[in-house]
Amino acid sequence: MFSLGGRPLQIGDVVRLARGRERVRLSPQASRRIDASRRSLERIVARGIVAYGVKTGFGELANVPISDADARKLQVNLLRSHAVGQGDPLPTEVVRAALLLRANTLALGYSGVRRALVGQLVEMLNRGVHPIVPSRGSLGASGDLAPLAHMGLVVVGEGRAEVGGRTFSGRDALRRAGLKPCELDLKEGLALINGTAVTAALATFAIHDGLRLLRDAQVAASMSFEALRGSPQPFDERLVGLKPLPGVREVARNLRRLLRGSEIIPSHKGPHRVQDPYTLRCIPQVLGACRAAFEDAARVVQIELNAATDNPVLVGGESLSGGNFHAQALGMAMDHIAVAMAVLAGFTERRIARLMDTRLSELPAFLTREVGLNSGMMLLQYVAAGYASDAKVLAHPASADSIPTSANQEDYNPMAMAAALKARQALENAAHVVAMEYLAAAQGLEFLAPLRPGIGPRAVRKRIRASIPALVEDRVLAGDVDRILGWMADGKLLAAAEAVAGRLL
Repeated sequence: MFSLGGRPLQIGDVVRLARGRERVRLSPQASRRIDASRRSLERIVARGIVAYGVKTGFGELANVPISDADARKLQVNLLRSHAVGQGDPLPTEVVRAALLLRANTLALGYSGVRRALVGQLVEMLNRGVHPIVPSRGSLGASGDLAPLAHMGLVVVGEGRAEVGGRTFSGRDALRRAGLKPCELDLKEGLALINGTAVTAALATFAIHDGLRLLRDAQVAASMSFEALRGSPQPFDERLVGLKPLPGVREVARNLRRLLRGSEIIPSHKGPHRVQDPYTLRCIPQVLGACRAAFEDAARVVQIELNAATDNPVLVGGESLSGGNFHAQALGMAMDHIAVAMAVLAGFTERRIARLMDTRLSELPAFLTREVGLNSGMMLLQYVAAGYASDAKVLAHPASADSIPTSANQEDYNPMAMAAALKARQALENAAHVVAMEYLAAAQGLEFLAPLRPGIGPRAVRKRIRASIPALVEDRVLAGDVDRILGWMADGKLLAAAEAVAGRLL
């Protein structure tokens, strides 16, 4: 059982708890913090101090006082009025991560909510009550208002939720899970929606899955490198160490380990080619830069997972209004990820194109013997080009844009969730291109037999060939690409490479 609030959440924790079914409980420390924060809020209210969102309106309506009689209704009204999200529902794993992250933020003890509210979020996670949350509508300030309002409605028995693969009203979903609607008290509706939990959830998966994809990309690139008979000289530590940018030396080291034991490299050690093209020679520099983008973004996300993103927050007995909900940093980090994925997709597609072109590869045209009668893998490059082109469109930054809202009270919004959604799509595009490189490179290596590639490409080709035969005459390749995508998602190709080359960095 995972103890929430006992230590800072890590990216790996969020992914594991969202994709798995490990139970979560509030730590004793978190419970004490929540209770102390609630007492602090009650003292502020008892003294008649005006605190935003407790007995006031919201946004541009912050100066409108709310009577004691309506103060609790205000919180439910907030959820109802803000639940205007549109678009396809977010994946279940993202909703589960958002439940966890919102509970973690409230468990920090700066929001003034009751322990019962945080417990409701935790039990919804434990019992598989997954709110239906539309994917469109958040601007990243004041946090993810619309999506979190949809999530919050289920907390109080409204909205819609999925339980056991079926969709129910919020009240019925809670009942089926043995839970009752939570009646909101002062400030609790605001505390549910004022924060970055949904964008941070999307960002968490982008970081986790993207770093794994980059390791797959290095393995696939090493296979193309062998099939195209590249020179390993550019990966020499003495050379890459002269420009020690983040990620470059690590990628070069990975390539050296993957290519160990190659019989292909010595076979063309003579005057085969003075210099390789950039897509072979500069693998460390390009993939290293992509890796560095993820490391930079991961630092932002890691902070966000454990930040008090509510507004106002309660510190030292005071109610402080500020801007910790503003997701500018998250938006910029996700835009950087989208750029990295556009680079990865385009860089990988160029090697696929080179494998297809007999003038450049010195392999049979389109990686088939009876060309003309057979088109071979010609269309792999077309589809890869389509994905790469789409990834480039998604590289346009969302976080550089802003449209004011709430009668210009909220006059600069970061569009962070748009950035996170397109980063997720860009990552999916890049994964398809890497899968196609795996398939094409494995085919290219067939024509260099009996020479064997390095230990990494050799192990991965063997894993691929266990289920996907070499292409002898034309067949439908879509299923082969899908199968490789599945192995990438399960980590099977990486596992094959790392079993012989060691863990890739």
